[in-house]
Amino acid sequence: MASVLVASNRGPVSYTLGDDGTLSSRRGGGGLVSGLSAVDSQDSLWVCAALGEGDREAVRRGVAEPGVRMLDIAPEVYADAYNGIANSVLWFLHHHLYDVPREPVFDAAFRRRWAAYRAYNQAFAEALAAEADEDAAVLVQDYHLALVPGMLRELRPGLRIGHFTHTPWADPSHLRMLPQDVREELLWGMLGADRLGFHTGVWAAAFLQSASVDNLSGVAVAYSPAGGRGRHVKHRRGGGPGPVRTTHVSDHPLGVDGDDLRALAHRPQVDDRLARLREEVGDRKTIVRVDRTELSKNILRGLLAYRELLTTHPEWRGRVVHLASAYPSRQDLESYRAYTASVVELAEEINAEFGTADWRPVLVSVEDDFTRSLAAYRLADVALVNPVRDGMNLVAKEIPVVSDAGCALVLSTGAGAHLELMDDALTVNPFDVSQTAEALHTALTMPEAERAERTKRLAAAATALPPQRWFLDQLDALRTLED
Repeated sequence: MASVLVASNRGPVSYTLGDDGTLSSRRGGGGLVSGLSAVDSQDSLWVCAALGEGDREAVRRGVAEPGVRMLDIAPEVYADAYNGIANSVLWFLHHHLYDVPREPVFDAAFRRRWAAYRAYNQAFAEALAAEADEDAAVLVQDYHLALVPGMLRELRPGLRIGHFTHTPWADPSHLRMLPQDVREELLWGMLGADRLGFHTGVWAAAFLQSASVDNLSGVAVAYSPAGGRGRHVKHRRGGGPGPVRTTHVSDHPLGVDGDDLRALAHRPQVDDRLARLREEVGDRKTIVRVDRTELSKNILRGLLAYRELLTTHPEWRGRVVHLASAYPSRQDLESYRAYTASVVELAEEINAEFGTADWRPVLVSVEDDFTRSLAAYRLADVALVNPVRDGMNLVAKEIPVVSDAGCALVLSTGAGAHLELMDDALTVNPFDVSQTAEALHTALTMPEAERAERTKRLAAAATALPPQRWFLDQLDALRTLED
């Protein structure tokens, strides 16, 4: 039994099955892994899904990392829950990505996939209920597991339950695209938590508006006089005779661990990759972006802005290189494969239009190559982070922390990090290609002293709430909560 439990789709370890039947494990990274390391490992448990055949075989053989429990959910159920609902419905809703004349379509196939999503969440709730001490704190992560708090509340009413959403939360008008019964199931699932966390106050407010506007029976949205992090929802499901519960809604912007990130960025293999990039770039200025080929990241408009920069400011031709790292994302979904192909195609068009024998305007990488990304961070004169809509976008925080000579940050209003960093960034509308092109020009011509000062302040803001502090703040708030 554990007193601190984390639940997420992806766990801190993954297994690979060799041709000879041997299993090898690989430890992952990220904010959650770093955050949970602050808790006594003998007192904590991470519940996650078995994602591939190696993970499933590890579960079958009873192989387990200390403090980790993997759930071997039927592959067809997992596929319908993960790709069919989490990534093809909830992600699109929260990021406002639907091509509305064509999507969404909620038909019989959707209902089948929603049943799988419900079953997937139920498996997590049952595992957490079985593993939690009487006074345990449970921290559920992200939109994959939005129903877990309500399900776990039914199984273990006395637990302290938190849920953190790492994406934006849909505006009420978008959430109302969902069928009413599904929308209410989703909201009641979230309201099973004692605390709901979001990266920004904007996303927290969007949830509160959804719970209010959709008029769930027995729900009243109440704001404490203090405002800010005092927001909460008082609710009694179905308006019945049961007790009134309170769900507190707050924002916890995730930062980066500056010391760890700098250490990673100065390993010998990164130094080697940096030297190779310098050979390719020469003495030219660099505009750096690092993203997954995720539809919300707005890579295509970023490339269009760079092309407009070279058109309207021809003095930059031959004097700047755009280093674009675009990690392939969700390539099992056709829309993502098409988007990745479009990124490569547009980069090639720019190179064909402007390139010369000794200058390639865009150096694009569509490989999952963290070493190259860290080298590009260090080389950055300008960082371009222009998502349409994003939960946080840590790249906007990471590049200023690592850039060797300091960098100017061009940041869209759609980034969750915008409110924290906007005073020292060049702010752009993510849809305004011309404005973004002019911001790139301003960034490239920024005086070195101003760029250095901005970078110093950006790095300070970026490291203000590193992952361990971010995690412990939420855990402490959950443990000490009073209704």
